Amino acid sequence: MPGIAIMTDSNCGIMPSEGADYGIHVLPMPIIIHEKTYSEGIDITLEDFYKRQAEGAAISTSQPSPGDVTAMWDRLLAEFDEVVFIPMSSGLSNTCQTALILANDEPYKGKVFVVDNHRISVTQAVSALEAKNLARSGKSGAQIKQILEDEAMEATIYIAVDTLEYLKKGGRITAAAAAIGTVLKLKPVLTIQGDKLDSYAKARGMKSAFRTMLEALKHDITTRLAPLRAQGKLKIGIANTAMESDKLEAFKAELQADFPDMEMVYFPLTASIGTHVGPGGLGIGAVRSD
Repeated sequence: MPGIAIMTDSNCGIMPSEGADYGIHVLPMPIIIHEKTYSEGIDITLEDFYKRQAEGAAISTSQPSPGDVTAMWDRLLAEFDEVVFIPMSSGLSNTCQTALILANDEPYKGKVFVVDNHRISVTQAVSALEAKNLARSGKSGAQIKQILEDEAMEATIYIAVDTLEYLKKGGRITAAAAAIGTVLKLKPVLTIQGDKLDSYAKARGMKSAFRTMLEALKHDITTRLAPLRAQGKLKIGIANTAMESDKLEAFKAELQADFPDMEMVYFPLTASIGTHVGPGGLGIGAVRSD
């Protein structure tokens, strides 16, 4: 029987059908459209999601049910000795806290290790891949959990939102603020440092927002993350919601040009994030990777 299964959720940007390519197991996040629940990457694609969003569909998100989580654990424990589960940050969703409670009870106690290392999107995907490497090196589930949680703050993320419409729909900004921001072509820049999503800045247009994020990322990489870069243990990352391919490639090229010594990782932002961000969103960041 193989030793350890590495499990994450689709908020990382890897779809369930792609998990086998990376040697990890991906729990799909639920997307609710007109009161019907879909499983991300299973019965709805990103293309279908953004088409429905553009058509004005009523869309919301939810966390996986406890039954969905434990059913996947049960399947994996029938094949593996232990499961390491890396869900979306506990500061952004209740999925992690629910999983921690479930894993502390029988029959999962001592077999399932839930990692709360405050990750989402590319940084979450990199954590899952790091966990896979740690398992290959002979680390136990408990050791992998400890290592990833000890390294939790060795990451940074900045996100620019192209449209205020979906933040307004989600109640995160008022209709008046959205209207004023739209007229002024303001693009909010948000940041994730640890487990909270916070406002960072506002910029006029996406190009200006990207430069704002880039300067913030440079600051992080040349200050608190500088030792990791010097050791060759830092990767840059980029992610997006629905966006023209030439625009995305231009952003990728500019990001890589600013950090030519660092590997760049790309995964799309998923539908559960796109529900609140809308099309045209862009995220960049850096994350420890051994």
